[in-house]
Amino acid sequence: MSNIKELNAGKILIAEPFMTEPTFSRTVIGICDYSEKEGTVGFILNRPMKVDLKELIPGIKVDTDYHIGYGGPVGNDTLHYIHNLGDLLEESQFVSRGVYWSGNYEKLKVLINSGLVTSENIRFYIGYSGWSPGQLESEMTESKTWVVSDLDPNYVFKTRYSKMWQQALDHKGDTYSVIAQIPKTQSFN
Repeated sequence: MSNIKELNAGKILIAEPFMTEPTFSRTVIGICDYSEKEGTVGFILNRPMKVDLKELIPGIKVDTDYHIGYGGPVGNDTLHYIHNLGDLLEESQFVSRGVYWSGNYEKLKVLINSGLVTSENIRFYIGYSGWSPGQLESEMTESKTWVVSDLDPNYVFKTRYSKMWQQALDHKGDTYSVIAQIPKTQSFN
């Protein structure tokens, strides 16, 4: 379905509709780092969690509801963030237009506490999705588990979690729009 040559930071992986692996069923994963030699790092963009940011980051004083999601099954004791702050947050890694990964953690806390960074600017993820070199490519060629598309900043910052998978397939058009209409639970009666 998708071309492996499309894999790169700034792309999304859309789970094919019949994937049975519960961790990745109907997920959209933003790829933040990709290297044929070192592997792939991404975050599940549409698995929200009910966690307060104050529980995760000591010293946060604001009461705003920040978006916190399950990033994936690797490193569940780690916290990551994707934002649209660009150079405002030093040490950020450019992912794609309007999307950056990580950055100076201490400055981030100051920006949040001062109100300069709001829940509209950033998404937090517990854990990440990672593939060793060649693993993701193998999943794509042998199992055909992923569809590759572009990472639009709206997926990260604007799209409702419950609609993201369908919307990402719809944006691919053609056959993918039809696939997006397949219901989550199948009934053969």
